[in-house]
Amino acid sequence: MTQTATRKAVVLQPDDGRHYWQPQPTGGYASVKLAAEQTGRDDYSMGVQVVPPGGMVRQHAHTRNDEVLFFWEGEGRAIIDGEQHDLRPGTTVLAVPYAEHCFINDGDRDLKFVWMMLPADLEDWFAAIGRPRTPGEPAPVPFERPADIGDIQERHGFVRSETQPEKV
Repeated sequence: MTQTATRKAVVLQPDDGRHYWQPQPTGGYASVKLAAEQTGRDDYSMGVQVVPPGGMVRQHAHTRNDEVLFFWEGEGRAIIDGEQHDLRPGTTVLAVPYAEHCFINDGDRDLKFVWMMLPADLEDWFAAIGRPRTPGEPAPVPFERPADIGDIQERHGFVRSETQPEKV
């Protein structure tokens, strides 16, 4: 077995990482747990996201990334390439490049999930559209996405979409 000096194990506690409040209609927050600054690698990134009741991750697709998601708390719906699927604790989703997907929290408590992007990129998306969050602080007044969202989407490997439905 060959060892690589630049690789090391990483242990993060719940409040470790970068945290961002998310704009409407998602709301809630995303926490980046593993990215190049922790791992020294850019072939993946990983984090968690919390979407409050009534919130949704808008329909979108990635041009170059596989996205793996594991839902561990709450309930809702996923729409993947036009097909609806229930989301409940234990649900796993793989969204391959160009697969349109969205996640809707139509339950009565937070929808919580782990995301992993291969290769990395989602961590910088959250920074570009969100606002810095300190764990434990109260949620800010709801806010909108940046006006230059189409350009941000292109920079972060999303299929560009100037207009997306607010509710699905």
